[in-house]
Amino acid sequence: MPKPIHPAIAKMLEKYDLSSAEKTYEALREILQEIVLLGLSRGGFFEHALFYGGTALRILYGLDRFSEDLDFSLVETNPDFDLGKYEDVLVETLRSFGFDVHIQLKNNTGAIKSAFLKGNTEQHLLNIEAPQDIIQKFGQGRLVKIKLEVDTHPPLDFKSEKKTLLTPSPFTVHTMTLPSLFAGKMHAILCRSWVSRPKGRDWYDLIWYISHGYELDLKHLTARLRQSCNWQEKQELILPETIDQAFIQDILKKRIEDLDINAAKRDVEVFISDNRVLDIWSKEFFIARCDPL
Repeated sequence: MPKPIHPAIAKMLEKYDLSSAEKTYEALREILQEIVLLGLSRGGFFEHALFYGGTALRILYGLDRFSEDLDFSLVETNPDFDLGKYEDVLVETLRSFGFDVHIQLKNNTGAIKSAFLKGNTEQHLLNIEAPQDIIQKFGQGRLVKIKLEVDTHPPLDFKSEKKTLLTPSPFTVHTMTLPSLFAGKMHAILCRSWVSRPKGRDWYDLIWYISHGYELDLKHLTARLRQSCNWQEKQELILPETIDQAFIQDILKKRIEDLDINAAKRDVEVFISDNRVLDIWSKEFFIARCDPL
């Protein structure tokens, strides 16, 4: 028998459409993501780290698509950073809102430290009082999973700000500014290796940044490109001494020319509510929208 729904969770659910299994699952995951952020804030995590990536864009700045993971970057390089010290406060915070979870830490040897938060989907759907047919169809045997990743050797030269969230309880998150977040997204677009298919979410977010007229933090993008760029290394591309807008425009055009549009659409369509917005996607569309940035 589930506990009565927590009033703060009931309030958070008001903004979601729970008419389908996938929409309900995405709502559940996003609510859990926000509770995780609250727990990290209570534990002092944001004194040392910044929230960035697609989920930051969704939760803090209103990006109109769902996102899977929680990505963080330390403010300063620290290879000995221990993500495990926040496990207790995360579990305690989630339980205070009615969610029992298991956290599995991954013992990475590289710069990225990871943790996986897992919980019983059926029980969690009951805890948000999801429609019974969705619980029966979608909850059985499936875990709700959230991955947390912390970059302990981040590229610097970013700008940051603090944002206040009011639900499930007021708290503050330290994040990158939109121009620096844009630089991180541009780095992913220019440098991510496409092993099986391109990450259409990157291209969806790119159009979001451009359509809102956000400035690109060229200084932070330069720091990221100089630290690593898988595609550039495969292409044996030499970075110029000064990375300017024209250079970025040139390699962005090369990436668009290599883009599998249909594969990119398939990647992103499960994260958005109306797939018709993808009908206009083509190489010509992206070249036109990205010139100039």
